[in-house]
Amino acid sequence: MTFKAISQSRLWLKSFTLLLFVGLFSPVAFALAADEPDLIFRRSTVFKLLSPNDKLATYGVDDPEVDGVACHFTVPEKGGYAGWLGLSEQVSDISLACRQIGPIHFKHKMEQAEDMFRQRRSLFFKKMQIVRGCDAKRNVLVYMVYSDRLIEGSPKNSTSSVPVMPWGATDAAMEKCGDFIQ
Repeated sequence: MTFKAISQSRLWLKSFTLLLFVGLFSPVAFALAADEPDLIFRRSTVFKLLSPNDKLATYGVDDPEVDGVACHFTVPEKGGYAGWLGLSEQVSDISLACRQIGPIHFKHKMEQAEDMFRQRRSLFFKKMQIVRGCDAKRNVLVYMVYSDRLIEGSPKNSTSSVPVMPWGATDAAMEKCGDFIQ
């Protein structure tokens, strides 16, 4: 083989490896996971002529350990070709709102500040987390969302509270969140 043919073969192999790597680790691959939140809607915020727009996306997720509580969060999603391929780092501006949507029942004992939900926000280093805690004095579930990196976290966060209250006339036995924290 000539030097030119060897160089072209190496270039093709490198390109194929990069595409395979991106395909395996892109957000599209992570979207196939069973624990993904429900997309409620997206809204474009920055127009880009030849590539996908920057967007705000609102998602809903049920608390897997506490029946009767749902959280909604809004995250910015980078557009452009890097965002489309899942290569751009997403910003840490995340808002959170959690509400009681039915009778609250705890499935088992939980840790204080236990992860309720987590999601990758970049290809390697950044993830968003929603953690759950209990204010036992007030019988209130407290949810906090934040993002962190491998090296340093982000001080940007949001908090939401859900008072544990009876749900209708048939839910007379109100549970105390403090009884379910280890």
